[in-house]
Amino acid sequence: MGIAGAPTLDPAAFVGELYGSFIWIPTAILVAALAIKLPTIIRLWKDPLLRAVGGLLLLACCVFVFVAPATIAWVNRITGVPNISAPWVYSLLTAFCGSCLLLIIAWRNGLSDRSVSTRRAMRWVITLYSGVIVALWVLFALADAPVERVRDLDTYYANTPFMREMTVLYLVAHCVAVLITSKLIWNWVRTDGLDAWLRWGLIFLGAGYAMNLMFDAAKFTAVAARWSGHDLDWLNTGVAPPIACLSAILIAVGFILPHSGQYLHDRWRVRLAHHELRPLYLLMRSVNGPGVPFVLHSTQELRLIRRETFIRDVLLPLAQHIEADQQRRAYDAALALGLDPAPAKAYAAAVTIQDAVDARRRSPDTTGTGDQDTTDLLQEIYAVSRALRRPDVLAAVRARTATPARSVPVHE
Repeated sequence: MGIAGAPTLDPAAFVGELYGSFIWIPTAILVAALAIKLPTIIRLWKDPLLRAVGGLLLLACCVFVFVAPATIAWVNRITGVPNISAPWVYSLLTAFCGSCLLLIIAWRNGLSDRSVSTRRAMRWVITLYSGVIVALWVLFALADAPVERVRDLDTYYANTPFMREMTVLYLVAHCVAVLITSKLIWNWVRTDGLDAWLRWGLIFLGAGYAMNLMFDAAKFTAVAARWSGHDLDWLNTGVAPPIACLSAILIAVGFILPHSGQYLHDRWRVRLAHHELRPLYLLMRSVNGPGVPFVLHSTQELRLIRRETFIRDVLLPLAQHIEADQQRRAYDAALALGLDPAPAKAYAAAVTIQDAVDARRRSPDTTGTGDQDTTDLLQEIYAVSRALRRPDVLAAVRARTATPARSVPVHE
């Protein structure tokens, strides 16, 4: 129940204000996506697909920068032409739609595909969407739109000659591009053999383009309502803008996920491998000095390689203190404890390496007489290092190895 004299809250106006405030969120996400891609684009500048992705993200950023109400008013003011932002923003949006189609066609078929059908499809996209951009400016030049409308231009001029046609043209061009792009994406998602990160990126892209269809539906409904004498402007000012923001976020995530997800996954795998080797690395460091020197600017891959190299370099001379018979007994003991062959082998190696380290510490100048083949040992350093994280299991294997085997009576 309202309070007498209090101003009435217009939900559409309220959402419009929120849109003006939060439109910079998808803009920031798109800029972040472009920043993430930029080093790869610069490094692999000759890759036309990467350049296309960069150009597409730049276009998307421009759309959201210039569609902000404050930017619309600024462009109108500096040009001195009321509503000139309309054909400018519509042109950017149309170019973005055409670029999306071109990118998906090239991405889906591969840049090596020079078939007649692919070339014809790309030529059609370039010709049609270039023609739409030219037509938008021609229609605006023919129209009479003296009243500046920052938020509701589509519905305010829905019945104005040439402005009406301009609105319908950009919405139809946008809708057609979204429909075709969505179909290509979802057909691609259903194909077998896709990388997991690429599949998830395509799913986000598909969801983003599906939301664009909701944007078009809201816009078309609001404009058509004006044609029939009704007022559904809230769809244009209160529903369509938030949908556009969410769609942009999903599309940005879709473009950056295949690259960034794989990159982060690779970083995580290297970091995890480096961490897994820590127990064995510390054990080897107790034998042979300070270990690998820390270099501030070295990459994680280089640190991992240095750690692996250090471990293997120490293991080679240390193997002289490892008796093959002792390792076989430790392996049998691990099996007797119920371990599977692979972990049993790792625990046996860990126990014998610890014993070799102890022997080396007691007699650092003594040369061992071990006859252990180090080939498997050097290859299994990760499994051995993981085994060192379970001192309870190692203690059980060691105790069972030290226990003499009981004689078994033979009955005739």
